[in-house]
Amino acid sequence: MTETMRDRFARVATDLLDSDPRLAIVVAEISAKLFGAAAARHPDRVINVGIREELMIAVAGGMALTGLRPIAHSYAPFLVERPFEQLKLDLGHQAVGAVLVSIGGSYDATFEGRTHQSPGDVALLDSLRGWTICVPGHPDEAETHLRAAAAADGRVYIRLSTQQNRAPHPVVPGRFLVMQRGSRAAVVAAGPMLDAVLEATHGLDVTVLYATTIRPFDAATLRETVVEPEVVLVEPYLAGTSSSEVARVLIDRRHRVLALGVTDTELRRYGTPADHERAHALDAAGIRSRIERFIGLPQPARLATAI
Repeated sequence: MTETMRDRFARVATDLLDSDPRLAIVVAEISAKLFGAAAARHPDRVINVGIREELMIAVAGGMALTGLRPIAHSYAPFLVERPFEQLKLDLGHQAVGAVLVSIGGSYDATFEGRTHQSPGDVALLDSLRGWTICVPGHPDEAETHLRAAAAADGRVYIRLSTQQNRAPHPVVPGRFLVMQRGSRAAVVAAGPMLDAVLEATHGLDVTVLYATTIRPFDAATLRETVVEPEVVLVEPYLAGTSSSEVARVLIDRRHRVLALGVTDTELRRYGTPADHERAHALDAAGIRSRIERFIGLPQPARLATAI
C-alpha cells in the first residue's frame, strides 16, 4: 500500500516528539489513534481536546506561551476555518509560533460532503500576517517541511492531501524548483498539481516552477525565470489565491496572469476527488486547454453538439 502524507506525518511527528522535548501534539479527536503510542510515552505533550477545534488552537497557543512548540492537526476546515479567531488571537496577537498540519486538501473526502471541504483555507490564512504556508506534493516532501517547521519558531501551515505526485523532488523550503525552462510563459504548479501540469505542458515552450512553499512566495526565482510576461498559477485550492503575489513580484513589469484552481462553484454531488478535479478543469486536459488559449496557441475545431 502506498504511504500517504498523513501516514508519514504521524510517523515523523511521533519520532520528533521522542527526540525533542520542546514539541507537543494537539488534536481534536481526529487522528488521535495515530498518536496513541506517543500519548502513552508523553501524556503531558500529546493532548486530545475532543471535538473542540477552537480549544485545540487555544491550547496550542497556551503551550507556545510556555515555550513549547505545538503541532496542531485536523481536517483543513476544522483547523483553519472553524477556529480562525483563535488563530488570529491566540497565535497571531500573542506573537507565538505553532505548526498546523491539515489533511483533506480541497476535496479529498468528497463522500463526507461540504463540511470536510476547504478550498478557501490558504486564502483565509493568508489574510493573517507572519505565516509560512507549505503545500507538499509527496510524503517525502511533507517530511522535509515538517522537520523544518518543527525546528523553527514561527507560525507554519502544512497542507497535506491524498492527492500526490508519483515521485518526490529535491525541494528546499522557501524556494521554487525549476522543472523545465521555456520562453512563452512561466507556469507555477503548487504541490500535488505538479504531475498534471507536467503532463499538460508536455511539448509546450513554457517554464514550469514547482512550489511547495507558497508563502513566502519565491519572488527571486519567478523573476529570474520569467521571459515573456505571462504567468500561469495552478493551485489545488481557491483559484487566484496567489494572484496578488504575482502582481507584487512583477509590479515593475507589464504582465498577465492566468489563475487556475478550485472555482467558487460549490459542487453538490459527492463524486470522487477525480470528478471534482475534472469539474474544476484541474486535470491535465483542462489545464493544457486553458494554457494554450492563454498563450495564443490555435485551438482544435469543435463539432456542434445537439442538446
